Amino acid sequence: MNPIDSCWRSKPNWAANRQALADCAVGFGKNAIGGKYGAIYVVTDPSDDAANPKPGTLRYGVIQSKPLWITFARSMVIRLKNELMINSYKTIDGRGAKVEIAYGPCITIAHVSHVIIHGISVHDCKPGYSGVVRDSPTHAGHRRGSDGDGIDVFASTDVWIDHCFLSNCYDGLIDVIHASTGITISNNFFTNHDKVMLFGHDDSNVEDRVMKVTVVFNHFGPGLVQRMPRVRLGYAHVANNRYSQWEMYAIGGSANPTIFSEGNYFMAPNRAEIKQVTKREVKNGWQNWKWRTSRDRFMNGAYFVTSGYGTTATGYTKTQSFQVADGSMVPALTSDAGPLTCAGNGSC
Repeated sequence: MNPIDSCWRSKPNWAANRQALADCAVGFGKNAIGGKYGAIYVVTDPSDDAANPKPGTLRYGVIQSKPLWITFARSMVIRLKNELMINSYKTIDGRGAKVEIAYGPCITIAHVSHVIIHGISVHDCKPGYSGVVRDSPTHAGHRRGSDGDGIDVFASTDVWIDHCFLSNCYDGLIDVIHASTGITISNNFFTNHDKVMLFGHDDSNVEDRVMKVTVVFNHFGPGLVQRMPRVRLGYAHVANNRYSQWEMYAIGGSANPTIFSEGNYFMAPNRAEIKQVTKREVKNGWQNWKWRTSRDRFMNGAYFVTSGYGTTATGYTKTQSFQVADGSMVPALTSDAGPLTCAGNGSC
């Protein structure tokens, strides 16, 4: 198992202490505690009301002011009426059930901190609607409509997205924008989508220079086109991910981001013109951008164009740091990417 999974999956009594998962993140999202110090809230009702959610629904749990660790009584498909606004100190924990958020607007993490999303499927997401959406017990505001992302992280810190399945959304699968930082995206399975992940809202949005994101142990599967991720202005550590396919490029960016690609496994497409892993979204002026590769494995003619001078070191604290394996180990380390099949009181 990779370091995240070995932290909790080896314990057969994981279900008796679900909150122990909060200690297992690595990278920049390590400090995300979600609902670690809160009560267990069980979702029993898959219905949704964006303005006045009912107790027992997912929305009622995620908007609460107090910390909560949210689980699911059974497998369910949740079709949201509008974007799901998550409050601070929340964990959505899908272990032990098959939970899908799909066929409507999906997840928004905006102006909050300490959010963990684990073990759910987010797919076929649609744009949100203009209307009232509740984001706390005391506040419901008028929203102009979300973009149709699977998960949108907006002006938020300490967020960890782990062991999810993401596919086929209207806009991006995961966006990290507007000075969001302290983010780890790990153990997810991505498939069948064009613009997978965008880090940084716009080339001129200089607040995104503070952004630090760790992308680790993910499997970028078939049917993906580009942005795994695309980075603007900030810093991304892309480590021990498996890239099975891309139709334009794998890792890209603009506006002078720093990208450290370490120990990844890149399987290039058969078409000669798209074997390059990297893409700069400008024609000139990128030669000083710091983009580096270390211990990556390049298969079927894949290659990475490096640039810039000076260090690309992560700057992790002692607790955030983890040992990155050689890229040859990645197929094994990512073999369980996506939601796990967890028995109620057994192993995952």
